[in-house]
Amino acid sequence: MAAPLTADRFVAALRAEGVTVVEHDGWRTHNRSGHGSWGPVAGVMIHHTVSAGTDNTVRMCSDGYAGLPGPLCHGVIAKDGSVHLIGNGRANHAGGGDPSVLQAVITETYGDRPPTPRFHEGSPGAVDGNARFYGFECVNLGNGTDPWPPAQLDAIERVATALCRAHGWGAKSVIGHSEWSDWKNDPRGFGMPVMRGRVQKRLGGAPAAKPPAPTSPSTPTSPTSPASPTAPPSAPRLQPFPGTSFFKANPSSPIVTAMGRRLMAEGCGRYQVGPGPRWSEADRRSYAAWQQRLGFTGADADGWPGRASWNALKVPYTA
Repeated sequence: MAAPLTADRFVAALRAEGVTVVEHDGWRTHNRSGHGSWGPVAGVMIHHTVSAGTDNTVRMCSDGYAGLPGPLCHGVIAKDGSVHLIGNGRANHAGGGDPSVLQAVITETYGDRPPTPRFHEGSPGAVDGNARFYGFECVNLGNGTDPWPPAQLDAIERVATALCRAHGWGAKSVIGHSEWSDWKNDPRGFGMPVMRGRVQKRLGGAPAAKPPAPTSPSTPTSPTSPASPTAPPSAPRLQPFPGTSFFKANPSSPIVTAMGRRLMAEGCGRYQVGPGPRWSEADRRSYAAWQQRLGFTGADADGWPGRASWNALKVPYTA
């Protein structure tokens, strides 16, 4: 388990994974503080909303309803793939669940699915999921026939991957509500084992920007010059995050040069000479400018690289 991400690190991790983020007013302080603990966290829980429409669903999840105050999740994943942040901290989304499932998620030792849950909110032996899971509500009627558009499934994959990557978890830290409580059936319409497979595959590579929208089926194709199939270009190999301690050891490395060049390309360079291989105060100031660009503040924008900001910078691999 891990300490929950700060709001700055949370949103930076999502953006680094290519998530389209919509920040709603007050989300950073909207929570159920005082009604139970928040953290340490063990994973990510996916839900469906049993509702239609983005705006009214965001309002419902933010405000809650009689008997269950909001926020009802940390983010709402719309059918167009946008992710609406409405809460940060404890949220009323998971309720009570099975302790054997929690242990299986923590250890990531289960097979295709976690153990079948035998507990629910209010039952003897249930444990508090609101303290242990990030929660995302997905706009869907939950009837098993309401479609899950590719953009929405892609957003679920990216959100789950972002948080797993930020915490160093594997895909088995991502579960559906029905896998947590024997009272629940969400999300209906796609399989969580398949989604975990997608997340694990994405975790095997570096974060990537969102793919371009597909060409409209109505776009005409010239009959005299048919398009010949070509292999998609391979994604450039990116430098894995070497750890904050790497930079605090005052290294001389081509990694530092590659980082500095990326900071310059992003307009965050604060160099008079360089960048070069030896870590310097100019590198730190430049990196602080990049952290501020991502929305980090205070101690989270001190110029010492962290995993989320490094993944967002996309530093080319150096041998």
